[in-house]
Amino acid sequence: MPRFSVIVPAYRVQAYLHECLESVLAQSFTDFELIVVDDCSPDACGAIIDEFAARDARVRPVHLKENVGLGRARNAGMEHATGDYLIFLDSDDTLTPGSLHAISDRIKETGEPDVLIYDYARTFWSGDTVRNQFAAHLTEEGAAPFRLADRPGLLKVLMVAWNKAHRRDFIEREGFTFPPGYYEDTPWTYPLLMTADTMATLDRVCVHYRQRRQGNILGTTSLEHFDIFDQYDRVFAFLDEHPELSAAWRPVMFRRMVDHLSTIFTKRGRLPRGSRAAFLRRARSHYRRHRAPGAPVPARTRLRHGLVRLGSHRTYTGLWTALRLRSRARQSASYAARRTKGALLQLHYRVQLCLPVRERHAVFSSYWGRGHGCNPGALEAAMRELVPGIRTAWIAHPRHHHTIPSATRGLRPGSAAYWTALARSKYLVNNVNFDRRLVKRPGQVLVQTQHGTPLKHMGLDLQERPAAARGMDFAALLRNVDKWDYVLSSNRHSTLVWERVFPAGYTTLEYGYPRNDRFQRATSAEVARLRESLGVPHGAVAVLYAPTHRDYRRSQLGALDLERMLRALGPRFVVLTRAHHFYEAPLAVGGEQPSGRLIDVSDHPSVESLCLASDALVTDYSSLMFDYANLDRPIVLHADDWEAYEAARGTYFDVRAFPPGAVARSEDELIDIFATGHWAGSRSAQLRRAFRERFCAYDDGRAAERVVRHVVLGERGGLPSVVPLEERHPVPGGAPLPDRVPFSGLQRSPQL
Repeated sequence: MPRFSVIVPAYRVQAYLHECLESVLAQSFTDFELIVVDDCSPDACGAIIDEFAARDARVRPVHLKENVGLGRARNAGMEHATGDYLIFLDSDDTLTPGSLHAISDRIKETGEPDVLIYDYARTFWSGDTVRNQFAAHLTEEGAAPFRLADRPGLLKVLMVAWNKAHRRDFIEREGFTFPPGYYEDTPWTYPLLMTADTMATLDRVCVHYRQRRQGNILGTTSLEHFDIFDQYDRVFAFLDEHPELSAAWRPVMFRRMVDHLSTIFTKRGRLPRGSRAAFLRRARSHYRRHRAPGAPVPARTRLRHGLVRLGSHRTYTGLWTALRLRSRARQSASYAARRTKGALLQLHYRVQLCLPVRERHAVFSSYWGRGHGCNPGALEAAMRELVPGIRTAWIAHPRHHHTIPSATRGLRPGSAAYWTALARSKYLVNNVNFDRRLVKRPGQVLVQTQHGTPLKHMGLDLQERPAAARGMDFAALLRNVDKWDYVLSSNRHSTLVWERVFPAGYTTLEYGYPRNDRFQRATSAEVARLRESLGVPHGAVAVLYAPTHRDYRRSQLGALDLERMLRALGPRFVVLTRAHHFYEAPLAVGGEQPSGRLIDVSDHPSVESLCLASDALVTDYSSLMFDYANLDRPIVLHADDWEAYEAARGTYFDVRAFPPGAVARSEDELIDIFATGHWAGSRSAQLRRAFRERFCAYDDGRAAERVVRHVVLGERGGLPSVVPLEERHPVPGGAPLPDRVPFSGLQRSPQL
């Protein structure tokens, strides 16, 4: 008997069925049967199902003689199921890698509950992936298993069958089946959750819920949406048959019914033209039939409930028209107010430009208004320490103001104080460009710190790389470059690139990157504190995984199955995942795993802290490798798409030929590098030493001091000399490294 019966009904989904079935068959957990129901589909679904069944014995095809709809097709699949648990998956959706393994583990941890609810993420045809907004209700904190009455907030999670694992003997004992028609999940899920004696949750994205541009039921204009009334009649009939549940849950079901009916009515495009009045009248009838006392309505939905209760389409039309006119009036007023405010702020800026420059004022920013950090952050701290009486300010969006030191003034972009600071501060420091409207005044000093050593093409070199340039205005770029007085460089390679791709009259300061000073000054106590704050277990090997963005992709590249990697490496390893700041979503969509071994650190304000807390770096072509090399800790490159990356972006050298450590060209090679210990072997150390000699020459821990003394204090001689590499002793990681792998042992390993 298999652990899971995965049931997939298929109807007119030939374009998506391959991906759906492959996502199940490729799972690392293999104790399952895949029951695929051909709901008499007129396209090639039946043939596709038979092809999969012919090549994999776990696939059990079921061909129906007539089209019965999604609910009854699922029932047909259940009739053939033999697994301990039933898992439903729609044929245009997919299971995420490792999800069945995670579901199985959680079921075992929670004592074989009747129902396990897990999370999902919507995947849009545009390439965007957005996690369920009510994911917080799936937290695994607290007692488990439990009953619905213990955590009623779970009703806010999407009421569908495909985000749950159902114990089969529980389903058979209670006689649950799917009804015909649209919204078949409604009379399945509510009775199921109300009846279950034991429930548990899994705070992990296990399903990618495809949001098709066209063709999905909820986006179809049809009279079939009237089926919702019969489905709620079934829910209340269930409550009538179970009086022990009715008193507690009837008011809740009534409120959810009204919310659901009003949603269908107000969603444009669901109901055919001419049917909306009839839908509203029937909704009013259901409101009166199933109304239950003790169903308080939140203030934000009272208007919608009132419309259902009245059931007057004419009233709705009049109210909707009035609201639309009010919205347009507000938009017009808001637009006029923004234009007026913008004009006044620019007038304010012009006035400030006429006032004297403040000699002891400096303004900083990084990454287009993000928090305090990077090279500007290190310079700001050094300036306050080394320059008596200096007054510093930091430009950041309000959500990042908590990162700004208390001694530094926080400025909101676009505010009057922001324009005042740009107009009158003597020192302007950024790792990207300031607002294009900045007027560089005589007496002002602009320091461009940059934010990494260039591996990928930059500046004017992007003129022949349209995929990476994305419409960049190169004339505007050069106008900004002409405002720079100083550019920081951490190695000769960077100097040569900056001066060629950003040609202007600035002075290059080969003093190192200030943000890397911390790597030479940190202590073991600081490393231990950082690891504890991130949840890294004592003695664990913490691997920081930080890939860069791809110019040839719109969405984040998720090439690595990190959970598979952790399972292969064993409990000693922990992975810290750091998504590139260009992307909104984390690398691990499911968030932190129950074991604590896969930890998303994308929102952590300091990448330098993450580097210090880790024992090794896994990256691809990110400039972080050049900074991390200063720690003299192992670096492993995962270069599985080098050709595509180089073709789209262009690179200054082939990092695979001159790497900072081991190079993996596939996920299996990456796992092997860690499993065999070659990530920390003698050959890796040799490669890292050569890499450090070329790219870490000036990062000795005193870069910020040299910059401040030169730029602010005017010192040209007597600056701190650069400490040679062999005399630097950066703090080690928090876990002991494995025994060195001898050089002769590399013959069977991936490229090193």
